[in-house]
Amino acid sequence: MDRPPNRPEPAAPRLRALRRPLDSFNSLLGLARSLVIYRRPGRRRGLRRLYGPFVGRGDLVFDIGAHVGDRTAAFASLGARGVALEPQPRIAGWLRRLVGGTPGVTVVEAAVGREPGSARLAVSARTPTVSTLSDSWKRRMGEGNPGFRDVRWETAVDVRVTTLDALIGEHGVPRFCKIDVEGFEAEILEGLSHPVPALSFEFVRGGLDVARRCVARLRSLGDYEYNVVEGEERAFRLAGWRSADQIDTWLAAGADDLASGDLYARTTVREER
Repeated sequence: MDRPPNRPEPAAPRLRALRRPLDSFNSLLGLARSLVIYRRPGRRRGLRRLYGPFVGRGDLVFDIGAHVGDRTAAFASLGARGVALEPQPRIAGWLRRLVGGTPGVTVVEAAVGREPGSARLAVSARTPTVSTLSDSWKRRMGEGNPGFRDVRWETAVDVRVTTLDALIGEHGVPRFCKIDVEGFEAEILEGLSHPVPALSFEFVRGGLDVARRCVARLRSLGDYEYNVVEGEERAFRLAGWRSADQIDTWLAAGADDLASGDLYARTTVREER
């Protein structure tokens, strides 16, 4: 039935219509921020130095949470074959533009978890790097981490979820696996049933229990040793590699009060190259 001419539009649709241009602007701003941070000139040289000891020509690499593909591009520049996974539809579209045409690179629009299916991804338009599948991590970061004080997760989208075991079944065992998924790292490792030679995963102040769960999971799969990269630095912080017990103690003591970083893990059994 037609609405009488003088009756105002309902509030909710009117607010949604007003929000669309703002959401679009925030998304463009978030993308521009990511491109400036992660695709700036000179960054790849440092990434090549960091990943060179792990990755060589013809090696397979998984980039989970590839975002705008800076690390995928670094792996490819070392001669590696890459599978780059990104669940955010808008960011995945840009990932295809940026690295999808690179020889040996496969872009997959999906998240990774403990079992295949689908999940709800909370998206931060202005800071798309902190979009997450973990509701508990999102809540804790919003409440207890000063670096997340201004972060807003405005929307949510349903995304496809695969597993590390499924990826290995399709593409093979990676020599290196980079995981950066904002509090969902331990869930991803639950979907891995045998060790890979080397990998990295993020840790964040206020959520160090997630990193400790990752260490515990890797301990169940094999013998690993660990080193640390602080924030977006591209060099190891520790003078030597640490055992699982040592790195777990370091995390339990507060990880030197670092705001964030990545733990790098490698098996203690060296494979011939």
